[in-house]
Amino acid sequence: MALLATAPAEGPPEGIHSLADISRVHSRLTPQRPAVQFEGRTTTYEQLDTRASQVAQGLIAMGVKPGDRVAYLGKNTDVYLELLLGAAKAGAVMTPVNWRLAPREFAYIINDCEAKVLFVGPEFIAAVEGLAEPLRVGEIIGAEAPFRGRGYAEWRDAQPTRDPQILIKRDSAGVQLYTSGTTGNPKGAVLSHRNLVGMPQSSKTYEWSRWSADDVSLFAMPCFHIGGTGWAILGLMHGAQNVIAREFDPSRVLDFIENWRITKLFMVPAALQVVVRNPKARAVDYSQLKYIMYGASPMPLALLRECMEVFGCGFVQLYGMTETTGSVTALGPEDHDLAGNPKMISAGKALPGVELAILDATGERLPVGSVGEVAVRSMTNMQGYWKLPQETARTIGPDNWLRTGDAGYMDADGYLFIHDRVKDMIISGGENIYPAEVENAIYGHPDVSEVAVIGIPSERWGEEVKAIVATKPGAAQNPESIIAWARERIAAYKVPKSVDFIPVLPRNPSGKILRRELRAPYWQGRQRQVN
Repeated sequence: MALLATAPAEGPPEGIHSLADISRVHSRLTPQRPAVQFEGRTTTYEQLDTRASQVAQGLIAMGVKPGDRVAYLGKNTDVYLELLLGAAKAGAVMTPVNWRLAPREFAYIINDCEAKVLFVGPEFIAAVEGLAEPLRVGEIIGAEAPFRGRGYAEWRDAQPTRDPQILIKRDSAGVQLYTSGTTGNPKGAVLSHRNLVGMPQSSKTYEWSRWSADDVSLFAMPCFHIGGTGWAILGLMHGAQNVIAREFDPSRVLDFIENWRITKLFMVPAALQVVVRNPKARAVDYSQLKYIMYGASPMPLALLRECMEVFGCGFVQLYGMTETTGSVTALGPEDHDLAGNPKMISAGKALPGVELAILDATGERLPVGSVGEVAVRSMTNMQGYWKLPQETARTIGPDNWLRTGDAGYMDADGYLFIHDRVKDMIISGGENIYPAEVENAIYGHPDVSEVAVIGIPSERWGEEVKAIVATKPGAAQNPESIIAWARERIAAYKVPKSVDFIPVLPRNPSGKILRRELRAPYWQGRQRQVN
């Protein structure tokens, strides 16, 4: 325990200036501490550092140079974390690929990032081999099972263990994460080492963001998402023990919490909803669980209160996006109340080092209480989109304000309230209506499991509000009941004019509702998607 005490509990230790430094520093401080647990395999911080050096040496031997992209197409594994830190030691840029995409779509990302090497998980070997057009990539290695005779473990273990000690500049690229691509092709958000190791800037400010030697973190969100890779980096930076779930499974998440005595985890609201409603959820021992962080999409108040009651730990809402390297605001446990309070529907306050502004269409700042586009200035703002200078300029202005695409307002206390995506706003009879506000009102209905609100064409109003509802098992599908419920809770002009029912809502890998898919049938044949 004396060794463990050398790492500061309030934040990451000194000396971490890039991703490459993470395993170096913790290998020196706590060499025998378990860094990663995955399906029966334990990797200490000393082993993780050695393997990262071997990965770096192997990449360099294959001709990978600083700034080159290294792609990973696979589910969460300990291999991915070795590749992440090893690529950093070689000066390369790790690019995890969304494995939930169709082969044509993930091939686009691999080719777009100009990957010099692709590591592919066993579930996707057949898909890669079956691509109609070959990938424009120099080398392909099987991450856990050989790809055409080339396997990761054998390749790694054949490399020297010496750290290449390549100088990594803090402003050089470290990770390239692709946006979800709900419209058009995905864009590669380039995140620097400064962005990535700057994430824990709140560690010394808030009790909930401090880590200690006994913390056990669950890495359950997919690695191609900032909530996956970003969360894993956070746990490793603080020297925590990191338990990896290959993919999200509600029963297994509950098993991990109980069997590994998880103390901290991050999950999107859609995933939390499935976990809390699992039959096992009310029988699990949560006594070790300190905090659940949640974000990436709005959390309906009724669901939040249900989760607080069942899990009995501290809750922290984090607001951010891939382009801001994750969180820029937080709503801490002190603002979460089982009885409910007005702040609980906010995204909290800006984290240290983050500036927030609400801008109008011309870029002017709006006063307190006015709805506009949320903009962020922070050391964690991305460098830009890979090889898309015009898209980058549209997102980050010359004044360094990053426009999030989210509509919201700030109150007099500095709390940020997110209404919805700017493009998802419904204009009905000249009134602006944000779907998330209507969804929040409907969500508490006893028959409703999930709800999405969209605007559909209306000859009278331009657009009118429609609710798309997935009901709980065995519940009645009664549109009048849902409309009446909403009418008691929100202004009349926001109340849905109609309700449709579907078995499950379509979502992207981040858990965000794909409103475009829901809207499409109602706007078919129209030149414009507004009326």
